[in-house]
Amino acid sequence: MPGREVAGVVLAHGPEVTGFVVGDEVYAWAEGAYAERVTVPERAAAHKPAGLTFVEAAAVPRAAVTALQALRAAGTGEGDVVLIHDAASGPGHFAVQIARALGAERVLGTAPEADRDFLRELGAEPVDDPMEPVDVAVDLVGGDTTAAALREVRDAARAVSTVNPAIAAAGGRYVPAEPSAADLRWLAELADRGRLRVALHRELPLAEAADAHRLLDTGHVRGKLVLTP
Repeated sequence: MPGREVAGVVLAHGPEVTGFVVGDEVYAWAEGAYAERVTVPERAAAHKPAGLTFVEAAAVPRAAVTALQALRAAGTGEGDVVLIHDAASGPGHFAVQIARALGAERVLGTAPEADRDFLRELGAEPVDDPMEPVDVAVDLVGGDTTAAALREVRDAARAVSTVNPAIAAAGGRYVPAEPSAADLRWLAELADRGRLRVALHRELPLAEAADAHRLLDTGHVRGKLVLTP
């Protein structure tokens, strides 16, 4: 069953669950999220941000947690110049905003020409290649982009890939994202402070899931696609 992100209402919970009650609005990293009902571990769920709709919240868990964990692994903080590769993608557009929230002074982003204005709206500077070394580079693409990220940073240990384990052999960091309720709570607070915008490329009914995957395969999705019942 496909799908890894979900937002909805708690219908039931196990006897050891302490953080949720029936009726709570939640969002979660959930395997098999295309199902009509989904069971998720408590460690992978959090209360839905009040400022986001269910559709918006469903776009956040895996993509934004991926961005947050990558940026934290690189030690992103006050005054950093951060480069996000594929910055208009689902994880990418969250990474731009999260880098700002972590204190980055400037955020640079690579994206197709058609998405350059979108990056500017998010607070990023569109680039093809940075003119000078950056503090943090995040690779969300793999392939040649991994090597580019390593070239672009002052310190290879602050080049991070979420998709290519080979980066570690060159001194960078491979950060495969993992479910985290604490990270979801952090993101919910950020969203409720108005500092995390969800860009929805399209909202499609679940019956058109195959069309959604074909659209993703084109590589021309800005932000996220969300399926609804």
